[in-house]
Amino acid sequence: MEKVRLRKLGLANLKWLHDHPVLKEQKETEISQALFNDPAWQKAQTIAITKPLDFEFDTHILLNRGWQEEKQILMPIAGTARQLTFHSVTPKTRFEKSAFGVDEPVAAPEVMAEIIDLVVVPGIVFTHEGFRIGFGGGFYDRFLQHYQGETCSLVFSEQIQENWQAESFDLPVKRLFIS
Repeated sequence: MEKVRLRKLGLANLKWLHDHPVLKEQKETEISQALFNDPAWQKAQTIAITKPLDFEFDTHILLNRGWQEEKQILMPIAGTARQLTFHSVTPKTRFEKSAFGVDEPVAAPEVMAEIIDLVVVPGIVFTHEGFRIGFGGGFYDRFLQHYQGETCSLVFSEQIQENWQAESFDLPVKRLFIS
């Protein structure tokens, strides 16, 4: 199945889950606890996370836990050259909608990718091997080509689709947390 159709199917599945908030919240809790118990989270001092769209995995629990554990939390800004830069955020950081409809931090200091210990990579569709289909901009694909640290994704079982072939430039995330 081609990526465009898979992306549409994945978005439909995410929106279905969004319409079932009790189930979605249960899955988010299970996945978050698995991440918090994982050595990648426990060892990490600097963690990159996205601010979610309404139908995506609600990362606010990760943000709050990270700040509670005194971790440095970063969020991406999508540049004009389709490159991501990561910026340190706090509970007081102000956000604005980007051209892509994503909340991005305003006036937050940039942090070099080399010091990021863990990147929580978003996506729409995943295979069990960690290959992913995102929104189609290629931002994370380009970033992951040069990033050497730990990566993971927080995945609802409804996002798993095995019937597609990853392309030569696709890079898998190292770990999936699935419920």
